[in-house]
Amino acid sequence: MIYFNNVTKKYPGTVSLEDINMTITQGEFVAIVGHSGAGKTTLTKLILAEEAPTDGTVFFESTDIHKLSSKDLMNFRRKVGIVFQDFRLLSNKTAYENIAFAMEAIEKDENDIAQDVPHVLELVDLTAKASHFPHQLSGGEKQRLAIARAIITQPDLIIADEPTGNLDPINTSDVVNLLKKINDLGTTVIITTHNRNVVDQIKKRVITLENGRIIRDDKEGKYML
Repeated sequence: MIYFNNVTKKYPGTVSLEDINMTITQGEFVAIVGHSGAGKTTLTKLILAEEAPTDGTVFFESTDIHKLSSKDLMNFRRKVGIVFQDFRLLSNKTAYENIAFAMEAIEKDENDIAQDVPHVLELVDLTAKASHFPHQLSGGEKQRLAIARAIITQPDLIIADEPTGNLDPINTSDVVNLLKKINDLGTTVIITTHNRNVVDQIKKRVITLENGRIIRDDKEGKYML
């Protein structure tokens, strides 16, 4: 599904990623771990084509994503759902409206929205909070809402960039279990984290970055740094 071929990413005065070779197949759940500055966020930006590699190639399926036209890049990004550490919810919209807005952005009709949004709210256990605004939700509820927004368009891939960084242990566990459930339904999930407990709870493949290089790739790994 995703293939990094000898990828290096340099910024002025620093090398963020160096000689990365990595394959992530459809349906995997992969944790990308490493200390701050190890290159985790840069790696996700390359997958999203928000940044281009200095050297090497990033493929999605058989396509070099950094050679896509603007139109094709937009279509590609619709296949990817993003979950951020800081939620990035629309403060002036309810939980229902935040999810519906993601469907409106890809021009889904009102019938699809009315059918799909309640289903996703139920999946993330927020049915009772559908009419609540983000400021009325707890941190864990906000992140579950962010996940609902990310999956409502039925993406092939979810990228969760430090999704539990602002959460307490109980809410962290809830979010991880939700991501595992989404993965069990067939969606590929990539999570970046420096939280040992998150990685040990997932019990899936772990790729460890250090100073921009992959130093470990364990099929069923634990957090080891």
